[in-house]
Parts: sequence; C-alpha cells; structure tokens
Amino acid sequence: MEGQGIIFVCIFVPLIGAFLLPIVGRVMPRLRNILALLFVITAFVTAVIALPQALSGTPILWQMKLPLGFTMGFFADGLAVFMAMTSSLVASIIVFYSFGYIEHYPNQNEYYMMVVLFIGSMMGLVYSTNLLLIYLFWEISAICCWRLIGFYRGKDIVLRADKAFLMTVGGALLMLIGFISVYMQTGTFNLLEMQGNTITTAAMVLILFGILSKSATLPLHTWLPDAGVAPSPVTSLLHAAVLVKIGVYVFARLFLVNFQLDPVWDTVVPVIAGVSALVSAGAAMVETDIKRIIAYSTISQLGFIFLGLSCGTMVGAAGGLLYILMHSLAKGGLFLCAGIVEHSTHTKDINKMGGLAKRLPITAVAFALCAFSVMGIPPFGGFFAKYMVIYGAATSASPWLAVMFIIGAVMTIIYLLRVFIKVFFGELTHPDIKEGSWEMVSSVAILGVLSLLGGIFINLPSYVTTFIIESLLNL
Repeated sequence: MEGQGIIFVCIFVPLIGAFLLPIVGRVMPRLRNILALLFVITAFVTAVIALPQALSGTPILWQMKLPLGFTMGFFADGLAVFMAMTSSLVASIIVFYSFGYIEHYPNQNEYYMMVVLFIGSMMGLVYSTNLLLIYLFWEISAICCWRLIGFYRGKDIVLRADKAFLMTVGGALLMLIGFISVYMQTGTFNLLEMQGNTITTAAMVLILFGILSKSATLPLHTWLPDAGVAPSPVTSLLHAAVLVKIGVYVFARLFLVNFQLDPVWDTVVPVIAGVSALVSAGAAMVETDIKRIIAYSTISQLGFIFLGLSCGTMVGAAGGLLYILMHSLAKGGLFLCAGIVEHSTHTKDINKMGGLAKRLPITAVAFALCAFSVMGIPPFGGFFAKYMVIYGAATSASPWLAVMFIIGAVMTIIYLLRVFIKVFFGELTHPDIKEGSWEMVSSVAILGVLSLLGGIFINLPSYVTTFIIESLLNL
C-alpha cells in the first residue's frame, strides 16, 4: 500500500493541485507560483522514491476491476518511473524559470494551471496500465498544449495553437481506433495482459500515426516549429520535458515491451526517423528564427531516440532511453536561454543579434554547455547517448542507418555552432541589455551544468537505462 500511495501522490498532486492554483492566484499570486513549483517537485520526489522498488523486480501495481471485464490501474516499473523522473525534473526547473519570465504577463492563473495539469497528465500517462487511460491523459495534454501555445492570444498565435491541437488530436483519434483494434484482437485494454501478442499491421499503422503526430516526426512535424510563438518556458516544456516525449514513451511501452511486430517494422520505423532527422536538420541550417531552429533540432533529435528504441539491439534501446534524459536537460536549457535572449533583444532573428556574450555571459555559457550536449561532444551526456544509439544501429541488421544518423549528427554540430556564433560573438548589437532575472539565469545555469555532469557521471544514468531495458526485454 505504501508504494501504491507514492504513485497516487505522484499523479494526483499535480492533477488536482492544478485546479487550486487559479483560486489561490486570485488572492496571493506569489503563493500560487510556489504551490505550482511544489506540486511538480512532489511528482519528481515521489518518482525518485519509487525508483528502487521499480528496479528491484517487483514493480508497484494498483488495479481496479470495472464492469464488462474492464480494468484500470497504475503500474510503476523502471520505464515508467524513469520517464516520470525525467519529465518532472526538467519541468520543475521550467516552472521556477517561469517566475521571472511570466511575471509581467496577464493570464498567469491559467498559465500555471495548465503547466501543472500538463505535468499531471504526463504522470498519469506513464503509469497507466490501460490503453483507454493512456488515451485520456494523452488528450488532456493536448488541451494543455493548445492553451499554452495560444498564451499570448494574438490571432496568428491562436491559429498556430489550433493547428497543433488539430494535428495532435487527429493523430490521437487514429491511435484510439488502433487501440480499439487491439482490443478486438486481444479482448483487453490492459497492457499487462497483452504482453507478447502480435497485432495487425493496420493497428500498428494507426497507433504509429498518433505517436508520430505527438512526437512531431516527419511528415507530421510542422506544428512544432510553429509552436515557437508560445512563451519560452512553454516551448521548453513542449520540446524538452513533456509533450514530444509522450510519443516516444508510448512507442517504447507498446512496441518495445508489449507487442510483437513484423520484422519489416525494424527497418520502416528507423527509416522514417532517419529521414525526419535529416530533413529537419537541413531546415535548421537555413532558418533564422532562433526558436524555430531549436524546434527543428528537437524534431531531428527525436529521430535519434526513435532509432535507438527501434533498431532491435539492447545497446541501442538503452541509448534511446539515455537520449531522452540528456536531450530533455540540454534542449530545455537551449529554449530557456533563447527566452532570455528574446526577452532582452525583443527579436528572434539571429541575423539581428551579435556579441551578446558581452552582456549575457551566464546565458552564453549555459547555451554552450547545453548545445555541446545536443551536438554530442564529449564528455557531455549527449555524446554517450548518441554513441550508444548509433553503435546499436551499426551492430543491427541495417548498419547503413548508422551512416544516415552520423550525417545528422554532423549537421547538428553545424547549425548549433551557427546559432551560437551569430548570437553571442561578433559585434555587439544590443549594448543596453542585461541578463534576465535571477530565476531565469539560475535555471539555465542548472540545466547547463546538469548536461555536463550527466556525461562526467555517465555510469549511473547509463547503468539505470541499461538495467531498465534488460529487465523489460527479459519479461
């Protein structure tokens, strides 16, 4: 019961707490902010507490029987707890950053409510044992995403928020049809009762449409760069911590753990990921909007995660999980750094920036640390994750995929160096600017340092991810 209580706290403190924030915010805005942070930190702390038991071979399980043979429940194994820890850790830093970024804008009550509800939906999704519960939390996250992207309320901004909502919800409806198809085959929506089953190609394709739309993978990627109109902590939350990671989590849960697939998908999915990685990297190389560049980078890096999870090797799959962690830390930092730059210069065009390291030294260092991790430069955490993924692909049946992703890795170095040099070096274009608030600056500094420490102390996260994959594949 103690373990079950931990999971309930992890899920329902942010889910229920989110609805208290607008009430508190009407009276005490500062208390609202602190409560929002505490609700998200609670999710992180409880996930950390649950990790030892999740890795011990006796995962935490709670289930309730429903009429007509249905069941609902929550299941905390290593994969679920790892995703909960990663998302809530980065989200906690993003919420703290928001204290300085959002303080002068209207609609703050809705903002904090939607952010915390977003995290609660992620916690519910990763722990769910039921496909219908996964779909429910999936759609709650879509509603939060829609409201947060449209935070500034401009006509063009609302249209882009609507685009993101329609694309992700449309994909989710196809995924729901796929879930129903799985139920027709297996007689259950319970993930724990369908392990090892083979599903039809039609069901696989329908579910994959939902996953690719949520994780913004080619050709369902266009909504993600457009989401750059949102506040920077929102784009960081979407790109790094929660939204796009929902798709890769469900892919891992269903196709790495539960379902047996036709071997052809071991090639099809990595090819889709590879094309998405290369095309989006090419777009990042010619784009001039700093947030759109980082957004295209997210699409590209998600291709590496999908490669790791689908290449069919233990090393690749463990690398894919490690990539989720390292990408969340580094990409979250890049977006938050971009937010400081945009706040200071009032532009997102990198051609209108230069020499900002002279006025924003902490931001420049944090951007460099996070960028080095995304590039895969040793000894940063991103290097080891990228190495494991590419090595896993090279030792699989299709080693030519490794070559495709090596090209993508080189392109990553080129476009991120281009951004860093244009923004922070050269002639100073904005001599009157200064660093952001202490909450904003300390947040990017923490993420930059964590991106470096993740590589220096790589033994711990790599051991955990490898252990999780081994335990899942040995089920």
